Amino acid sequence: VSWLWYPYIPFGKVTIVQGDPGEGKSTFVLNLAAMLTKGGALPYSKEELQPMNVIYQTTEDDAEDTVVPRFIKAGGDTTKLHFINEKEKTLTFSDRRIADAIKATNAKLVILDPLSAYIGGDVSLNIANDVRAQFNPLIQAAKETGCAVVIVGHMNKMGGTKALYRTTGSIDVVGAARSCLLIARTDKDRPDERIMAIQKSNLAPTGNAI
Repeated sequence: VSWLWYPYIPFGKVTIVQGDPGEGKSTFVLNLAAMLTKGGALPYSKEELQPMNVIYQTTEDDAEDTVVPRFIKAGGDTTKLHFINEKEKTLTFSDRRIADAIKATNAKLVILDPLSAYIGGDVSLNIANDVRAQFNPLIQAAKETGCAVVIVGHMNKMGGTKALYRTTGSIDVVGAARSCLLIARTDKDRPDERIMAIQKSNLAPTGNAI
């Protein structure tokens, strides 16, 4: 296995980044994308990466007035930021346009934000067979192209259980991913601080929280 960011995000696999609403998941992945388009070493990594192309799909913010300005503020190179046009047809995990766009742009990272928007409108997140059927083409696209795929997901409100089981929908959502990362607040007295921790890691030892 080769890694975009060891031991957090592998190439050629699906990673989920999840957390409660408003905890900064989208900010995290957007800043990660910006760093990758500029190149260099990611936090707590010694490996120097070459600048790479990134595909960023989101239904939660408008690309022109929100995503791109935030991306520029984060220091990203906009010539390496790409979008798949969804004006005529909404994108889903099973859409062949994802693999085609990866090949056309030579992207090394695809971000889909949020999971609930891209799983497909006629798919029940609570039915394991439906979830796996939608994930399989995306898993294949990642494997076929060697591109890292990161999906942003919201957690449910169920308390008193492991964070991994607070993933929205069937546990097969997490089962389809090889890595699952949690973004959460660290302390009420430090409102601008967040922690990223590994919830699940199939391909490497569990890395340190950041």
